[in-house]
Amino acid sequence: MSQPSDRHIAYIGLGSNLDDPLQQVRAAALEIGEISEIYHPTLSPLYSSQPVGPRDQPDYVNAVMRIQTTLSPPALLRQLQAIENRHGRVRSTRWGARTLDLDILLYDNLILDQADLIVPHPEMAKRGFVLYPLADIAPADLCVAGKGSLADLLADCPADGLRRIA
Repeated sequence: MSQPSDRHIAYIGLGSNLDDPLQQVRAAALEIGEISEIYHPTLSPLYSSQPVGPRDQPDYVNAVMRIQTTLSPPALLRQLQAIENRHGRVRSTRWGARTLDLDILLYDNLILDQADLIVPHPEMAKRGFVLYPLADIAPADLCVAGKGSLADLLADCPADGLRRIA
């Protein structure tokens, strides 16, 4: 399916492990879909995953969302951070517990390395909680710029502790 030339395809990772994580992720997905410069949002199934980093925190609820957007990557990031802030996101501990985490995973085939934004997301190739929901909604032949095909990334990333939420 083609999109108008001023629209870009982006994939956003959603995660939460505090304050009713299922509701946090579902509400964030709705809020993303309500942004006026976002079109045709598609949310993957939700997954439960063990935390990366400190183990003394609850499991996460994760999903990936596919969107079309006319926003630039920095403008999309600002919109996502505003949603995180409305959900009480506190940035204190790296990989610590959080009410909401929204990451730009992919933006077209762009490779971007800025102080506040790296695309493709630098950790995504190692994260089953990103790759498996991404595979649920991405084209079968999706290539991750600079990292390889989604199929190859999945083959190298076990689904350790990852389970789909009904």
